[in-house]
Amino acid sequence: MQCPRCHADNDKVIDSRTNRDAGVIRRRRECLICGARFTTYERVERQLPRVIKRDGRREAFDRGKIERGLQSACQKRPLSSGALTLLVDEISAELERAAEIEVSSERIGKMVMERLVKLDTVAYVRFASVYSAFNDVRQFIEIVRAIAKDTSSGD
Repeated sequence: MQCPRCHADNDKVIDSRTNRDAGVIRRRRECLICGARFTTYERVERQLPRVIKRDGRREAFDRGKIERGLQSACQKRPLSSGALTLLVDEISAELERAAEIEVSSERIGKMVMERLVKLDTVAYVRFASVYSAFNDVRQFIEIVRAIAKDTSSGD
């Protein structure tokens, strides 16, 4: 690590603290040449797959797109932002564990819907209508019937 004051690369770590939630290690360092103290942060570089869009384009995974879609679907619904963040975290972690180079946007959408239906069925229908690009009211009716059947059989 290079000292920000004298640019020497000879230092020692005098304190380390981990933040398990953020996956970050904070290190206090002291330059052995000039004595300056400075802080560095160490993070794991995550390797998330590229996303194959429906039209064949490929782009970097962007959790913000999932978050925006969920916020839109969950507007005026009794869901905490923490629950939605956790949902996106779970999907990101699953994709990271899979260690695939590419994943289809369709698969990501299904992952979102599998989790969202357990949180809020109205938000699920909203998300599914955009994700699945419903063309007519019959598709809405079919999905609502399927959800109603699943929830009534679970009682």
